[in-house]
Amino acid sequence: MKKILLIIQREYLVRVRKKSFIITTLLFPLLYVGLIFGTAYMSEKGTTRLKIAVVDSSGKFTQARIDKENALDNSSTLVLLNENVDSLNKHFEDKGYDGYAVIPASTVIENRPDRIVIKSNRTLGLVSGVQIKLNNIWNEIKYEELGIDLEKRQLLNDSKLSVQAENMKDKGANGDIAAVIGYISGFLIYFILIIYGSQIMMGVMEEKTGRIAEIMVSSVKPFQMMMGKIIGIALVALTQFFLWIAFIFIIYNATKSGSVAGDSNVSQFVGGVQTVFTSVNVPLVVGMFAFYFLGGFFFYASLYAAIGSAVNEDMREAQSLSFPVTMIVIFAIFILMVAMKDPTGPLAVWGSIIPFTSPIVMMARIPYGVPGTVPYWQLGLSIVLLIATFILTAWFAGKIYRTGILMYGKKPTWKEIIKWALRK
Repeated sequence: MKKILLIIQREYLVRVRKKSFIITTLLFPLLYVGLIFGTAYMSEKGTTRLKIAVVDSSGKFTQARIDKENALDNSSTLVLLNENVDSLNKHFEDKGYDGYAVIPASTVIENRPDRIVIKSNRTLGLVSGVQIKLNNIWNEIKYEELGIDLEKRQLLNDSKLSVQAENMKDKGANGDIAAVIGYISGFLIYFILIIYGSQIMMGVMEEKTGRIAEIMVSSVKPFQMMMGKIIGIALVALTQFFLWIAFIFIIYNATKSGSVAGDSNVSQFVGGVQTVFTSVNVPLVVGMFAFYFLGGFFFYASLYAAIGSAVNEDMREAQSLSFPVTMIVIFAIFILMVAMKDPTGPLAVWGSIIPFTSPIVMMARIPYGVPGTVPYWQLGLSIVLLIATFILTAWFAGKIYRTGILMYGKKPTWKEIIKWALRK
């Protein structure tokens, strides 16, 4: 046990002292802050304000109506013009306009269609804002012609139907919040498995090609070497993850109490976080995330360590052998996408139980509620199978590691690797 602890300590300290670890640990929170405040700044300062000429043949789009709409929404400016359409079509950009809208003379209640043509070289996304403004003006015209007073107009404008789906089995998070939390949790585990799994494989290859493993095997059992490396790197990943959580928590509190909270975008972010904390079983999600992170990491890390011990310095050889393992992790992400939309479907259920995909897929289902969406028996079976599979995989991987770490020059096949695993 003491020897494993020494290996864990070495693996942990070597990696947390690297510049790459420090940079990535600090870079993620900075990118997170930049995303929040950059989005707020760009939405406030970086919006393109269009200037659109309005040629009205109906006589109903008066200057007063256009001025009123411009005052309510400054994302674009409508300018009423009395000009020939053919002339404007050729020279609207020369006159400082981003486009022009033609209101036909037939735009009246009794004579449809209510069709307004907007011509512009800008993207449809930008022009859609102009379309909304013109529709607002047209609605006001229709209300007046139909004799609908101001109070009834307000009632019509405010009477929007809000539809929200709720799980009848569970009164936890609504579908949107659960889907977002599930996606973030599953993708984080996927990211960590790919990045740190590759680090374990590369670390084992470096020790093997540098003949360090030969020296260590003289005093430490190969299985102890493998588990020490896996646990050490797992602690590095956990350290980085919890530092990120701590930084984000500090940023959230500063945003909540600081002067920037007055910004509408930041306030919306703070409100969204508060909604998550009030509508989701946070202790359950965090606890299950920790379990599936560690379970998935140890399971896949054992496979990556076994592959690293079986190959030499040829990176293409390592990629070839690790490709099936990587594809399983990627396949789990595809099941995650399905589970977000249908967390009780057969693909989501079996994907969250089978150990190869459960670390990622189960995290997409848990935020929807336990025992509502995820019955206790499914969660329990998933946990037991993941633990049992990890123990079995670690045992087989240890046998591969014991043989492969001291073999040089020969490129092993999958058939030979399986023989190493089954050898008594």
